[in-house]
Amino acid sequence: MNTIKKLSFKELIPNSTWIRLGLIWLVVVGFTFFGHGLVNEQMNNMTAICIFGILLATIIGAAFGVVKEADELAHKLGEPYGTLILTLSIVSIEVILIAAVMLGPTDNPTIGKDSIFSVMMIIMNLVMGLCLLLGGLKFGEQEYNVQGAMAYHSMIIMLGGISMMLPNFIVGAGDGAFSTIQAIILSALVALLYAAFLYFQMTKYSHHYVQPALGKMEIRFAELQQEKMSDGAVNSQKSESNTSEIIIRSILLLGMILPIVLLSHQMAVVVDYGIQAAKLPISLGGVLIAIIVFTPESMTAVKAALNNEFQRAINLCHGAFVSTVGLTVPAVLIVGLISGKTVHFGLSGAETIMFVLTLLLSLMTFLGRRTSPIVGLMHIALFIIFMMLIFNP
Repeated sequence: MNTIKKLSFKELIPNSTWIRLGLIWLVVVGFTFFGHGLVNEQMNNMTAICIFGILLATIIGAAFGVVKEADELAHKLGEPYGTLILTLSIVSIEVILIAAVMLGPTDNPTIGKDSIFSVMMIIMNLVMGLCLLLGGLKFGEQEYNVQGAMAYHSMIIMLGGISMMLPNFIVGAGDGAFSTIQAIILSALVALLYAAFLYFQMTKYSHHYVQPALGKMEIRFAELQQEKMSDGAVNSQKSESNTSEIIIRSILLLGMILPIVLLSHQMAVVVDYGIQAAKLPISLGGVLIAIIVFTPESMTAVKAALNNEFQRAINLCHGAFVSTVGLTVPAVLIVGLISGKTVHFGLSGAETIMFVLTLLLSLMTFLGRRTSPIVGLMHIALFIIFMMLIFNP
């Protein structure tokens, strides 16, 4: 009779993970007790640089930990659930950081818009461009599921359009801001549309988000696995082992996210201080949040393209932006209403052009069934233009 060895708690999670978690929480405890005396508007430049370095290393380390545990859960749960867990984990971190900046000492009404727009430029141009270019150079033309890609783009056009383009063409509260009634209705509408999208993505339309070339192979593999696991006792033991690992990794996932929540306020204060001290463009705060949050997920997407799993790269990149708009817009509007902070979502003229160019290029990129490396270069060029316009508008 076949048996499956049940992995112990220590075998499931390596020591390096516990060491990383311990160091992260050591920083959290330190800043919880001593952070108020160090992080304030009276700190000098050297103190700010040191604190920023410690916080940045801790938050990025925690973000990589989130990606690692979410990736392990992805392998256990399969697509699209695995990618969805990773995306929602990362986007929740972004929402927390944006809310922390909004509630900070400095008034920054465009931080939500700057972060969402920066995520779009980074994820849909830089990261997707690298996936198209590097994956194409390694494998030639890569396949993906057109229906899934078009569903993502439909959501991006709808959610991005009503949240960032509409404000400039309505009366609202003026200067690209929604009125109170508009903010309540639009935040509820965006949240409902995103929830409906997730429902269809996880239920009867989940096959739209699976690599098409692997569909039959995965079905056959599952059938072979079922034949091998015909003994009921073995099935039960395997299920119990998987459930235990899923629970442990879910707890670790939360353990990695919580430090980012607890350190977000100090990070926001230091970022505000640095931007003002160096006289940098205020929109750079949104770019910095996007880079900090999405670097681990971006690396995962590029690795997926290099493993010839291009649909997973699409799920990560486009799913990240849909989740960013679907969660960030309602959260920022609600925080603004509760705290009385002004929120401006309207894009500038140059940002509107970049937004439309990115949408049109992305639609042309994914109208067919195979990728093209040259289009990846076009996406990267758009990202370079975006960065140029921040420092030289």
